[in-house]
Amino acid sequence: MDLQQKIRTLPTGPGVYMYKNAEGEVIYVGKAKSLRARVRSYLLEAASHDAKTGSLMREAMDVEYIVVENEREALALENNLIKQKKPRFNILLRDDKTYPYVKLTLADRFPKVFVTRRLKKDGSVYYGPYFPGNLAHRTVDLIHRSFLIPSCKLDLSRYHSRPCLQYYIKRCLGPCVKDLTTPDRYAEAVRDVQLFLEGRQAELARSLRARMDRAAQEEQYESAAKYRDLISTVEDLMERQRIAAAEGDDTDVFGFHYENHMVAVNLFHMRGGRILDRRELFWEDLPEFELMPPTEGVEIGAKSQNAGHGTEFDPGLFFAALLKQVYIDQQYVPRAILVPVDFDERAALEELLSEKRGSKVEILVPVRGEKRSLIDLAAKNAHQIYDQRFRVMKPSIKAIQEALQDALTLPDLPNRIECFDISHIQGAETVASMVVWEDGQMKKSDYRKFIIRSVEGVDDFAAMREVVERRYKRLSGEKEKMPSLVLIDGGVGQLHAAAEALESLEITNQPLASIAKREEIIYVHGQEDDPVILDRHSPVLHLVQMIRDESHRFAVTFHRKRRQMRDRASELREIPGIGALTTRRLVEHFGSVRAVKEAEPAALSAVVTPAQATAILEHFRSAANSKADR
Repeated sequence: MDLQQKIRTLPTGPGVYMYKNAEGEVIYVGKAKSLRARVRSYLLEAASHDAKTGSLMREAMDVEYIVVENEREALALENNLIKQKKPRFNILLRDDKTYPYVKLTLADRFPKVFVTRRLKKDGSVYYGPYFPGNLAHRTVDLIHRSFLIPSCKLDLSRYHSRPCLQYYIKRCLGPCVKDLTTPDRYAEAVRDVQLFLEGRQAELARSLRARMDRAAQEEQYESAAKYRDLISTVEDLMERQRIAAAEGDDTDVFGFHYENHMVAVNLFHMRGGRILDRRELFWEDLPEFELMPPTEGVEIGAKSQNAGHGTEFDPGLFFAALLKQVYIDQQYVPRAILVPVDFDERAALEELLSEKRGSKVEILVPVRGEKRSLIDLAAKNAHQIYDQRFRVMKPSIKAIQEALQDALTLPDLPNRIECFDISHIQGAETVASMVVWEDGQMKKSDYRKFIIRSVEGVDDFAAMREVVERRYKRLSGEKEKMPSLVLIDGGVGQLHAAAEALESLEITNQPLASIAKREEIIYVHGQEDDPVILDRHSPVLHLVQMIRDESHRFAVTFHRKRRQMRDRASELREIPGIGALTTRRLVEHFGSVRAVKEAEPAALSAVVTPAQATAILEHFRSAANSKADR
């Protein structure tokens, strides 16, 4: 059955359709109130030489569909399929910083708390999102200090011999060591954290006050004092929340700038009447199908230029696709969303998001007043980030540091990064390098070279384990500050080897990441299942690549030097009475084997013994005579 015949058999109800090419790849996903009518319209538009459908229908060889009950279900299914299939004729949400959440691992024997940007069905509970992003880190830090629930990477399914530093500085109950805490005491702390993260501070305060009174009656005054301080912290947070709620509702504001088939979108998150965070989104080479023929008098709410192309950007179509991908899968939806243009699916999307939130959600298109001023401000910022992104304006070092902190969910601003790489040829002359980036530039005075001693043959993981352990064992012994980030040149295997080395030194909360060479994917320790994939234009990726490449260059240079010394010295090692140390001394003194050959007896005697000097002279003289005879 050909495509046209198949389209005639489509049902007339609502659903989602998928166009496929000759290879069976999904190239476009759409939704419709009537599948047959909507899909047939593509054939009519293609026959009338419509620019926006021509390229799609030239490639489309098949169509599949899924029938649903109503338009809301079609919106949700369309969004899921676009994110799953990534069809190239759809507008895809790219270059996106995700929302930060606080993750409580309730499925573990001793639950821990983390900041994460990826929600998974792993038995954990997620709270958020948090604006600005560092609020999630501050919240987790408060949980460490007040409730003593850790974020460490230690395996708490078994006991360890001794606790880490976090226990001694009273930021952890110590579940890693037997008898430091009890399962009941730990479970009580986890329940307190749940009440705290769920915003049930009043209930938490009552529970803490009852425990404080009970501890005072039992004359456990130290415990009672701890509960008193915790009650004070909780009540202070309750007061702040009441003030924020009185100041205003939560609103998201969109603005955009389009030029030369490239789009920059700026999203303001307003909470309590203030802009708490912003999000930047970028698109290059938008799919031709998502454009439309030029229409006179279209108000798009932001400056737009058509640089000689035959089709013009359709902001309504664009925002219809964007809002679905931003909000349908998100755990949190704001009460109001301000967009610069109207679109056909606005009412259906409002209904779906209201159902998701459990209260009314409004998608507004203001044309005047304060709300329009907010959209204009967002559009002005979108123009600025467009210039910064596409006109190659270099962002400030602090901006890059903040973006790196955000991308890798680092607890602090990355002021110092130490990067490691291994270099060898088939396991021979294995060496390692460590380079340092500090406050915006490479710090060559802190570079280090390592000769791998404990590894034989090809074993990059063991070599990485050795060098990381040697480096930070010395740093710990000298009481020096750890770097903001340890970066490993390699994939997940090298990352885990470095993590094992740090764990053997009882360093449990050190930020650790690796970057794979070919894929340019960043793996963060503890989040290996969800690697960080940055846009190829991202200044953050460029910084990480620059540090990685410098580490690789430094390691390869050191390896080549050692290999050259080995190759040059091989002839000297053939001389009786000349060992490895003497060979090294000769090469370092004279610079090359050729210079040793040409050296006078007196010059040789300054480096080696007279007997060794004679043996060297006799060896090269005999070799020269043999060559002359041949």
